[in-house]
Amino acid sequence: MELTDNLNIKQFKPLTAPEKLKADFPETKVAAHLVAESRRQVEQILRRDDKRRMIIVGPCSLHDEEATLDYARRLLKVQKSCSEQVLIIMRAYFEKPRTTLGWKGMLYDPHLDRSYDLDLGIRTSRKMLCEIAEIGVPCATEFLDPIVPQYLADLITWAAIGARTTESQIHRQMASGLSMPIGFKNATDGNIAVAMDAIKAASNPHSFLGIARNGQVIVAETKGNKYGHLVMRGGTSGPNYSSEYVAFAEVLLGKANLSNGMVIDCSHANSSKSYKRQREVLLDVADQIQLSNTSVAGVMIESFIKEGKQSIGAAGGLKYGVSLTDGCVGWDETEELIGRLADSIKNSD
Repeated sequence: MELTDNLNIKQFKPLTAPEKLKADFPETKVAAHLVAESRRQVEQILRRDDKRRMIIVGPCSLHDEEATLDYARRLLKVQKSCSEQVLIIMRAYFEKPRTTLGWKGMLYDPHLDRSYDLDLGIRTSRKMLCEIAEIGVPCATEFLDPIVPQYLADLITWAAIGARTTESQIHRQMASGLSMPIGFKNATDGNIAVAMDAIKAASNPHSFLGIARNGQVIVAETKGNKYGHLVMRGGTSGPNYSSEYVAFAEVLLGKANLSNGMVIDCSHANSSKSYKRQREVLLDVADQIQLSNTSVAGVMIESFIKEGKQSIGAAGGLKYGVSLTDGCVGWDETEELIGRLADSIKNSD
């Protein structure tokens, strides 16, 4: 009999079940309180019951545990200085969506050598989330593979569905069952209607295939996520962070009865993929907020300890605190930009 199944599979490797990973790296009471309380605060900001804004800030993707924890401790100090104006949430991105090929993130390739040790990758990812939570900083991530939330979602305050997956039915279904607020990015061409459709879809109940904590394949039945919201990240047609684009989005969201606030991504197409132009975006948004805009609930900034980016395998080895993927603003500028946004919120009162 001719074989017709798994013809392009090289091998199957076992993966630790979610409940085993959570037993190895348990969520402490301190971490659980941090996640639950920060989620409530994000929900209040999205509803405009809390006049603060959230700042989702950090490396494009994590690759170095020491530098990651160093960065988290720096963020905590800044948070304490401007807690009345902003809620800071650290980017903890372990999955990197690729347009074609490239490093897929720590979860997939923790050794940075295309060995794809996913079991170590997912263990390292959870360990780092536990460590960041113990420091006292809430985390944000982008969920790419629909199996991953069972391993990591209990430690995540805010999550994104990326521009390439916002239109995906699988990701909309997944988002409907996630426990944290979800930001849906506009499509890569700049289309925000796709994200609005995703917000509506995810707010409703769904049934879909998934895995249980013991790793068994199941049918997941969800309640729907009421805290889906738009993330404006620009597109091939150009940036969409300025006041006219925000006003246009407000009208469309209002017509669709979508009342949650929106988030402006200072990076990606809004900065024309130049990390140095994130400043322009944030300062423009800060001006809008100071002029009494209430629909912008927060911003995203790609930032790390040192500015720029580096390549895997570069001569001399990896530099400390420099991004492996998208370029990031450095720490001094990060601290300045957070302060500028906090000042604009204070002055808008």
